[in-house]
Amino acid sequence: MDKNQVIDALRKVKENSPKRNFKQSYDLIITLSGLNLKKPDNQVDVFASLHYDRGKKAKVCALVGPELKAQAKEACNAVVDIDDFDKYQKDVKLTKKLANDNDFFIAQANIMPKVAGAFGRVLGPKGKMPNPKAGCIVPPNANLKVLIDKLQKTVRISVKISPMLQCRIGNEESKDEEVVDNVMTIYNTLIHALPNEAHNIRSVYLKLTMGSSVKVGEKEKENAEEKKPKVEKKAEEAAKKVKEKSVDNPNEEKKANVKEKPKEEKVPKKAEEKKG
Repeated sequence: MDKNQVIDALRKVKENSPKRNFKQSYDLIITLSGLNLKKPDNQVDVFASLHYDRGKKAKVCALVGPELKAQAKEACNAVVDIDDFDKYQKDVKLTKKLANDNDFFIAQANIMPKVAGAFGRVLGPKGKMPNPKAGCIVPPNANLKVLIDKLQKTVRISVKISPMLQCRIGNEESKDEEVVDNVMTIYNTLIHALPNEAHNIRSVYLKLTMGSSVKVGEKEKENAEEKKPKVEKKAEEAAKKVKEKSVDNPNEEKKANVKEKPKEEKVPKKAEEKKG
């Protein structure tokens, strides 16, 4: 897949999607093949760092001790102090609500055992436990603002159950070049994490929230027909007519191929008598 194919697909998405009364998001859908997801080495779980944001602010929750509490309150959408961990550990509904309200969770490294004990049973299955691959486990003296800014342009690429990936890559207010760049960044990150790289890619689609999906790299049939030479088109039409005619009247073709026998010339009777 190359950049020009993505540009062409993005154009088609915009042309085929009617305007809505709300701001639609662009989605990237990638289907995979040749993977046995029961094998751990065929599964994918990586983070892509984009050059541009995805058109929606990511919500970040901090699970911290006293060292980062003040800084977290300024930089994050939600903060859970270590003193409140017991409350969440006892109330699963409260923890689930926290998990659903936030996209990323960051945690202070020196209290990770307590974080795992209080939040692991809810955040783990949802794939939202603080992840070191995304830099979400930080020291007590970390600069949280830098990390929060980075997470706004971070996408988790996880393929463990179904051989498909779908993620937001921008919205209608995003510049075309930004959306295209995000697509290429995610695609390249994904293929480098696959066992057979691009050979494991089955198809790539782009779509708007309420629009139809467009396959990247697929040429329109109508355009392909238009590009055919006129002579080729006429030949195809003629062949089609002959085929249709032979189907309707199968005996006509046989009659046409049978040659008529020449009629025998009749010899006058007088001429025959003279010969005798």
